[in-house]
Amino acid sequence: MFEQKIRPRRLRISEGVRAMVRETSLSVKDFIYPLFVIPGENREEPIPSMPGCRRLTVDKAVELAKKVYDLGIPSVEIFGLPEYKDAEGSSAWDMKSPVQRAIAAIRKAVPGLVIVGDVCLCQYTSHGHCGKLCGEMVDNDATLPLLQKVAVSQAEAGADIIAPSDMMDGRVAAIRAALDDHSLQNVSIMSYAVKYASGYYGPFRDAADSAPQFGDRRGYQMDPANAHEAMKEVALDIAEGADIIMVKPALAYLDIVRRVRDRIDLPVAVYNVSGEYAMVKAAAANGWIDEKRIVLETLTSMKRAGADIIITYHAIDAAAWLKG
Repeated sequence: MFEQKIRPRRLRISEGVRAMVRETSLSVKDFIYPLFVIPGENREEPIPSMPGCRRLTVDKAVELAKKVYDLGIPSVEIFGLPEYKDAEGSSAWDMKSPVQRAIAAIRKAVPGLVIVGDVCLCQYTSHGHCGKLCGEMVDNDATLPLLQKVAVSQAEAGADIIAPSDMMDGRVAAIRAALDDHSLQNVSIMSYAVKYASGYYGPFRDAADSAPQFGDRRGYQMDPANAHEAMKEVALDIAEGADIIMVKPALAYLDIVRRVRDRIDLPVAVYNVSGEYAMVKAAAANGWIDEKRIVLETLTSMKRAGADIIITYHAIDAAAWLKG
């Protein structure tokens, strides 16, 4: 009988051996947990399309932030629903808005937690688009000063990292200049450098009440068919001063994550978005999949593709599973 000198199965024979030779490790320290904050006090609203996630008033968000930190998750990203909307989205830089109040309250209550502020206008504008309109088109350059105001307000509230998700050209340079002009040089920028116009965002738009009132966002978010363009966006944002580069969504774009990782030396983040989360939750609720196994396998795939940071709604469950 032919002698098998090389047997890869030898290194799969037991969990102890598999653990010793495992190439990719998933850690709770990889996660950022998104929080949705709303006006009011002592109130929670379940998000029907995102089971397990809730919109929270600031006091409730602080309680959850403490839980997140106690689980070992190092960071939260704050999204918000404002008390008012207008054509420019001026509530996005109002220091009395839920996002700024939540950032300040979490900073005080959980000083060791890294706070990321999402910079965009879609939740705050009456039309639901990510910038200032000229007719029915988003005016790129007229939007940049508004994004500067949002970034500075969040940084002054206590955010450690500013994450522009609007996909306006030149916004990283504009935000970096504004932060520096306000003596906020130590605030980092995590750029949504590669953000595709994706169908995976549906549940988030319900959660944040941010669906556009007309048209869509394909004029400023990327075409899902394009890969070379992603490298252009990454190069531009690095040149403008980004500290961390993000790819969004994650799961359908792992090839892009690998391209980015192979090209750059900066930290790479991915956003495990709402649609990816909702599909897993729906399948698990129907008993079609093993939720724990699927979630950990999916998050590990993102690390294997090259992500250093994973923004995920699964973070709390995954942290408990990893510790268990």
